[in-house]
Amino acid sequence: MTKSTDIRAIELDAQAIEILRGNDCGTYTVPTKGLYPYQWNWDSIFVALGFSAFDIDRAWVEIDTLLADQWPDGMVPHIIFRKVDPGYFPGPDQWQTNRQPPTSGITQPPVAATVVRQLLEIDRDLNRDRAERIMVALDRWHQWFATARDPKGRGIVAISHPWESGRDNLPDWDRPLSFVDTSGVAEYQRRDTQHVDADQRPTKADYDRYLALVQFGREHNWNIEAIANGNAFWVADVGMNAILLRAEHDLAAIAARLGNKTLAKRAEQRATRLENGMEALWCEALGGYASLDLRRNEHAKTLSSGIFLPLYAGAVSQERAERLIGLLVDWLDAVRFGVPSFDPHSDQFDAIRYWRGPVWAMINWMIAMGLNRHNRPDLADRLRRDTQDLVENSGFSENFSPITGRGCGGDEFSWTAAIWLAWASPTHKRATA
Repeated sequence: MTKSTDIRAIELDAQAIEILRGNDCGTYTVPTKGLYPYQWNWDSIFVALGFSAFDIDRAWVEIDTLLADQWPDGMVPHIIFRKVDPGYFPGPDQWQTNRQPPTSGITQPPVAATVVRQLLEIDRDLNRDRAERIMVALDRWHQWFATARDPKGRGIVAISHPWESGRDNLPDWDRPLSFVDTSGVAEYQRRDTQHVDADQRPTKADYDRYLALVQFGREHNWNIEAIANGNAFWVADVGMNAILLRAEHDLAAIAARLGNKTLAKRAEQRATRLENGMEALWCEALGGYASLDLRRNEHAKTLSSGIFLPLYAGAVSQERAERLIGLLVDWLDAVRFGVPSFDPHSDQFDAIRYWRGPVWAMINWMIAMGLNRHNRPDLADRLRRDTQDLVENSGFSENFSPITGRGCGGDEFSWTAAIWLAWASPTHKRATA
């Protein structure tokens, strides 16, 4: 680094730490104040990764707090409503999960085991009781996916709501959502568009369908069998399946390290089932992995950045890896900053509307991990440098336009700050993943 670059990086490191501390509510961290005032599942896991760069104990507290409100059946909810905040919708009154503290009734991608494994490499003196408690909770969560989201044992887990994917308004969901009946959705007032311009957020039509799905779950008391059998939206998401597959292998490694051979074997058995199931998501016509509408047995007609996450999972043949990497290069050549969250060649691409185009730092991190696993450290570093440039030019925004680099969504965003500290900053000492 040049001296000026070094100074700028140190300044941004300090700013990222300040953002995490500013969003820290003591034992959990909000994604950003105002727009997202509660604890979100996978946000907290990325936050823990960021905390590990300067406060490893606080990283473990973040994970402990999230897992403390795991449901009895093993699910870890996607939102935990730890305080009253009328500025967010839909809040606890809409979910009605009868939990204390209140939570949502769905989950999010289980990146936790992958991050926990990395934290264990940093904190080799971690209290064994804490490590084992976390490991058991993660095993219960992964088993919930196998039971609740793959009841037929196909080896692909379903999402019951676009929010479960963590990539809320992908065009991939447009057709499955079109079958959701919104006639019973009452009038409501969105709060997100009071914090962020409407042209960056999901449309009202999207929100009507999101709320109809929440209403279905609420009316069925969040019963997993009722949801699996009758929920209108039941889709095998490439991203969710790839993240879970990677997490199973990482959980098995954690269990082996802690000497729990039984749990390690169980995780590897679930991983094998997922590896076999991933074949159903390959779409030769598109030349990539495509989400599958399990109600209609239809692949999505579009490709999102989730297609590159099987590289992260490590379950891709060399021939397919080369095809995916070639597609990634094509996408990168079409934009200024990568990786766009949706195919930049599509007429549905929107550079600033949430998951229909913008770049997300944590997705870049996961794709880069996959590229390193498939012997493309050059491309992995390109994604790191793109992420670095976006933050240097536009700050710690929720996401960024891949065309202009403009920051979009919420400001002073926790997971962007976390990924900066854990990976993108020039001062970070990197190791191939």
